Amino acid sequence: LVQLLRLLGQLLLLLVQILLLAQPLLLAQLLLLLAQPLLLLVQPLLLLAQLLLLLVQLLLLLVQLLRLLGQLLLLLVQLLLLLVQLLLLLVQLLLLLVQLLRLLGQLLRLLGQLLLLPRTLR
Repeated sequence: LVQLLRLLGQLLLLLVQILLLAQPLLLAQLLLLLAQPLLLLVQPLLLLAQLLLLLVQLLLLLVQLLRLLGQLLLLLVQLLLLLVQLLLLLVQLLLLLVQLLRLLGQLLRLLGQLLLLPRTLR
């Protein structure tokens, strides 16, 4: 940076000398020489700006990814809740089947007693 500033100072001194001589060709060459260090200063800044832009885009993509992962997690939780409800319904169905089998057993027992009733009356 110090060398660059020293070079710019020398170039400015040359500019003053050229202006005193008023030679347009030398003035144009000097302006070209002045533009080159400025271009060297601007290029890294442009690259840094591009890098920052890429980092911002990456952060936005990460935010979208996290949002999508959150939605996926929510859907998985909802699916688990639906599976739990299905299991509860299956348990209720099994309990109803057990009650039905008990009632069928009682009905068969009563039918058996009714069938035996006429023999005992004989």
